[in-house]
Formats: sequence, C-alpha cells, structure tokens
Amino acid sequence: MPRSLHVRLDDASAAALEVVRAGELTDSEAVRTALREAAARRRVRSALREEVRRLVADEGDREEMQTVREQLAELAPRPPH
Repeated sequence: MPRSLHVRLDDASAAALEVVRAGELTDSEAVRTALREAAARRRVRSALREEVRRLVADEGDREEMQTVREQLAELAPRPPH
C-alpha cells in the first residue's frame, strides 16, 4: 500500500535532492530512488560485516591464511647484504 511522507529538508538535504533529481525526476521519484539506493548500500555493508564475522570465526581459514603468508614470505626477495 502506498504511503505518504512529509519531510522538511535542510539546505544540505535540498541540495542533495537536486543532485538526485538531475532535472529528470520529480521530488517523489528522486526520494524513492535515493531511499532504494541507500537501502541497497546498507544491505551490502551488512552482508560484508557478516562475511567478516564469519571469516574471523573460521579457525581453519585463519590457519590457511597464515600458511599462505608464510609461503609468500619464502618467495619474497631477500634484502641485499
């Protein structure tokens, strides 16, 4: 069901609305677009945080990363003497 929303914009928000509108969208279309984009960014950040938590908790993954670091260190050029 559609929902009506009334907001009072400060100067920064009004300027941001003009950027989102880009002369092509109505205020309502621009606000809906901005809300969808903001929600998508938050979902991505939330998914990334969850992935980080999962990786931090994965002991096997941490051990594998340590092994890879050690192998890469062995391949690194030695400093000249």
